[in-house]
Amino acid sequence: MTTFTTAQIPAQTGRTVIVTGANSGIGRVAATALAARGARVVLAVRDPAKGAAAAAGMTGDVEVRRLDLADLASVRAFAEGWTGPIDLLINNAGVMIPPPTRTADGFELQFGTNHLGHFALTNLLLPQIRGRVVTVASSAHRGGKIDFADLNWVRRPYRAFPAYAQSKLANLLFTAELHRRLTEAGSPVLATAAHPGLAATNLLGHLDNDRTWWNRLQTAMVDRFAQSDADGASPTLFAAVADIPGGSYAGPDGLFEGRGAPKLVGRSKAARDGAAARRLWTVSEELTGVTFPLAAQLSR
Repeated sequence: MTTFTTAQIPAQTGRTVIVTGANSGIGRVAATALAARGARVVLAVRDPAKGAAAAAGMTGDVEVRRLDLADLASVRAFAEGWTGPIDLLINNAGVMIPPPTRTADGFELQFGTNHLGHFALTNLLLPQIRGRVVTVASSAHRGGKIDFADLNWVRRPYRAFPAYAQSKLANLLFTAELHRRLTEAGSPVLATAAHPGLAATNLLGHLDNDRTWWNRLQTAMVDRFAQSDADGASPTLFAAVADIPGGSYAGPDGLFEGRGAPKLVGRSKAARDGAAARRLWTVSEELTGVTFPLAAQLSR
């Protein structure tokens, strides 16, 4: 299905979809496309006013709910306020190379938002999810390393891009371990992941905050080669609705997976490390206080 387009999204009537960070970028595009195909789409956003502005430009059944992934109390409030089944959860929201910042719970902002916030949200909502969980990662995961001794950059000097790469590697390890646990529990829910390639979205707005040679190169590449947020959303939509197995990872089919039509792509050796995925899961449970809700099935 390397020619996948939004026109190939099957009818979504009767399905409920949650998209985090859906007020802009690829999240907004994905939400718009799914709503247009008949889904009830919930924009889970940190700023409800921006969410409302985005929803105003969409057709179909769209609503806005507040969710701040950098605050576990907000994540819990969102989950506690949810009733009814969920067919698709798209963990899309994220931050990229901000200046040194802590979440409300003291985590490094990128690890706390991109990974821990979505980890907690997914597990809290999982009893109501009946279809698929899609987590948006990045090709930057290839440069990532999970430093279990200092996940939140407390002892080592903060470096924005390595912190981002760590959070994106965590996204793929999370997807792999979630897929393994769901399979062992006999759940029909699928866990997949996607990356947008080099997409010109507002996520790239912090590139100027870290003026290393790498980020200068990144800025030049964005200016020259980035695809639109509409094209960048295609792998997410592919991972959300295509007939692919759990654990799959989608990305663009072009040079260095920077742009192009979506297809299933590979991942780094570190992202295929099952022991690291299980260890990260355990640590994430300890940090968030949220556990896998289908654990009882695993022990039977």
